[in-house]
Amino acid sequence: MTALRPHAEDQYAEELALLAAADDRPRPPGWRLSPHAVVTYLLGDGAKITPKYVGPRRLMEVAVSTLATDRALLLLGVPGTAKTWVSEHLAAAVSGDSTLLVQGTAGTAEEAIRYGWNYARLLAEGPTDAALVPSPIMRAMRGGSIARVEELTRVPSDVQDALITILSEKTLPVPELNTEVQAQRGFNLIATANDRDRGVNELSSALRRRFNTVVLPVPASADDEVEIVARRVAQLGRALELPEVPAALEEIRRVVTVFRELRSGMTEDGRTRLKSPTGTLSTAEAISVITNGMALAAHFGDGTLHPGDVAAGIVGAVVKDPVSDGVVWREYLETVVRERSGWLDFYRAARDA
Repeated sequence: MTALRPHAEDQYAEELALLAAADDRPRPPGWRLSPHAVVTYLLGDGAKITPKYVGPRRLMEVAVSTLATDRALLLLGVPGTAKTWVSEHLAAAVSGDSTLLVQGTAGTAEEAIRYGWNYARLLAEGPTDAALVPSPIMRAMRGGSIARVEELTRVPSDVQDALITILSEKTLPVPELNTEVQAQRGFNLIATANDRDRGVNELSSALRRRFNTVVLPVPASADDEVEIVARRVAQLGRALELPEVPAALEEIRRVVTVFRELRSGMTEDGRTRLKSPTGTLSTAEAISVITNGMALAAHFGDGTLHPGDVAAGIVGAVVKDPVSDGVVWREYLETVVRERSGWLDFYRAARDA
């Protein structure tokens, strides 16, 4: 069977091998690549190494250099700014393993951060090494690898604080066995967080001090965002084995323009103020809208991406609250889209949707 979404270290194994073979710069203990090569892997080299992140190089340099110190890395940003994507590729490039992952939720227990027990063996044998179930973070400490915690601010505050000793002392005590696990060289932790969604738990000042925070911004320009969307849509189309549909740059730019204008509350020319909907209208949602449109065009259309193929998806992305967002969307259609040259087909399709 073929994985629907291979891990980064598998999908880009050839690029990682090319970089490792040509990498003659100093590597921190336990790293597969030098920091310079890791940044090249993330940003691409214009030839055989494809870009994984489109944005300021300095941000990636700060993120990578942080992992070479004793500070953990916190990737902060609004939803859809590629925090998870960057953390996965950082772990793949540094450790060759992006799977040591804790997914943060409101129900994440302390065992997910520290360790748990095989209760059948615990009852039969008492606390032993064989009965202990290591968390992904404990396994990363033992192996000198990068651990990842997704959506750290979704984790309850008392569970978050289980990280403090791990990050400050690089040690995880196991009092039941009268022992501890010491982190091997190469261990570090990447966490992601956003402060826009509901259900967010603030990090304590003690925990925040253990992290170096890198804020990932939304794409700086429409051209950057169009490039990101086009590249990811092409990758997803190949992974999902969608029938070949040319990703029309005109439609991609249209979706990106709508999202950027509603997100900022202002039209591109700066002449008209707009109300913003309750959703985030992230780049990730734009990718989803275009991918869904390509599936519609391939399976139910003529194989060409038309405004009607993206209209239904874009309405669903914008209108999260049928009452307040519906008003925002209708006002945007009538005051901006209807008057815009070359957008009449999209206006009609979106209005019908």
